[in-house]
Amino acid sequence: MLRLGEKQTLVVVKKVEFGVYLAESAESAAEEKVLLPGKQVPEGLGIGDETEVFLYRDSKDRLIATTRMPLITLHGVAELRVAQIGKIGAFLDWGLEKDLLLPFREQTEKVREGQTCLVALYIDRSNRLCATMNVYPYLDTDSSYHKDDRVEGIVYEISREFGAFVAVDNRYSALIPKRELYGEVRIGDRISARVTGVKEDGKLDLSIREKAYLQIGTDAEKVMAAIESFDGALPFNDKASPEVIRREMQMSKNEFKRAVGHLLKSGKITITDKAILIKRAE
Repeated sequence: MLRLGEKQTLVVVKKVEFGVYLAESAESAAEEKVLLPGKQVPEGLGIGDETEVFLYRDSKDRLIATTRMPLITLHGVAELRVAQIGKIGAFLDWGLEKDLLLPFREQTEKVREGQTCLVALYIDRSNRLCATMNVYPYLDTDSSYHKDDRVEGIVYEISREFGAFVAVDNRYSALIPKRELYGEVRIGDRISARVTGVKEDGKLDLSIREKAYLQIGTDAEKVMAAIESFDGALPFNDKASPEVIRREMQMSKNEFKRAVGHLLKSGKITITDKAILIKRAE
């Protein structure tokens, strides 16, 4: 069976002026075969020889073979560059002569010419290859990562309820839970994170912050910078509501309190009923 969107090793069953026809075997050639255009035919390839090809559809929607291998195959996930924007969607450079369509309905955010975006490859209802930015169903959950491992990934979806969904290594399913999400994180951001847990189904939980004892120094510096930006008097203290602290400092209340405690212990600040002050030299 000829498989659209996949790499296959096929056999040459017929030579013509404009290329060669390939099939799974000489016996199956009568039922289905595909053209490998002449400019793609390796030198010396003859009847009965095998060659590895990729199957896709040309500009006239005909099944065709190529010896050029694309940057993504069926149900795979990869970063592709937007070559141009058309009337029905964006067209992505995937390494073949005909660009890959990313329909507007499959875009989780509007893409621009020249940018790269994380996509998966699927077959649409018209039996054509298309890209989608909804990569969640195509990610694996069998990574070898463990708690406290460092990973790299791309944010592909933001949920107000759950947090930021991440494709680790462009392959594995992961989530930065809402409680761990601080600062401005956007779709398409490449992040470095720490594995905080591996769920029973294999999905990873991540944090973009270090363990508390490692993070405290960075947080303390951030608090000092915030105090200085308010001319030495931050207009709230560690008794402020979690909402205020998260909005103003992009930290949890516990993280803020640890950082403030660290600064207080080192003699850099003083705390009043309503503010945190830089301790000036007497």
